[in-house]
Amino acid sequence: MTEPFTIRKYLRDLPLPFCKGCGCLTVMNCFLRALHELDYHDMRKFVFCSGIGCAAWIPSPYFKADSIHAAHGRSIPVATGIKLMRPDLNVIVFGGDGDIAGIGLSHLVHAARRNIGITVVMVNNMIYGMTGGQVAPTTPLGIKTTTTPYGSFDPPLDTTRLVATAGASYAARWTTLHFEQLKDAMKTAVTTNGFAFIEAVSPCPTTFGRRIGLKDAAEMLRWFKQNTTLKEKANEMTETELANRIVVGKFAHTEKRTFTDHLQETLKKAEKAARKN
Repeated sequence: MTEPFTIRKYLRDLPLPFCKGCGCLTVMNCFLRALHELDYHDMRKFVFCSGIGCAAWIPSPYFKADSIHAAHGRSIPVATGIKLMRPDLNVIVFGGDGDIAGIGLSHLVHAARRNIGITVVMVNNMIYGMTGGQVAPTTPLGIKTTTTPYGSFDPPLDTTRLVATAGASYAARWTTLHFEQLKDAMKTAVTTNGFAFIEAVSPCPTTFGRRIGLKDAAEMLRWFKQNTTLKEKANEMTETELANRIVVGKFAHTEKRTFTDHLQETLKKAEKAARKN
């Protein structure tokens, strides 16, 4: 890096759409700082995919890069198609927890299982923030939402652990309070050869915070600080002690063959067999 970071270098001159205190801006800042520290002076080697929701607005139309808005929950298969056709590109998906861990969950699991070489950043605000505050698959137990007025009765989905178990090369979870750790995780994800997943737990004062008695982003960040536990410490705690706590850290980091590796090997075998025939 020879020049100081400025977020505007990577953004089009458009007003950003996020509510006051929304963590999406922090996630955007972390990601662009990660690119700057990796010496990407522009984003010509990147393609961004997103679905529908607050976090889907992070890359498009604001990044000075090629981007595709897909249908709700369908950004990962679109990104997979791009990576298969252009393996030379860095293909990045941004989405919310409803988009990625709700309607798009099967795509997430199978992309991790295949170890396709894309990066998925899931901004988890623990609620459907853009559509009225409905319960999400990541909503903590007991939280009141518009669809669970007496409190959520489903345990939240541990998305990062699920992705790691499914076979991702890299999986990590941090909150937006953990700015440096989140940024470094994004640097690792972008440079990982294989499927990389980052869960960024994010404040949503407008739709989630007020439902749990937190009036602004500062109070939500203090709530994050009080309710997060490092993965290493969590390994020594009981399930009861971990109830509704946010476990942060690295859940998977390994080098292994990717879907593209297997595909190219299969294509070569098919070509060789065709020549013999």
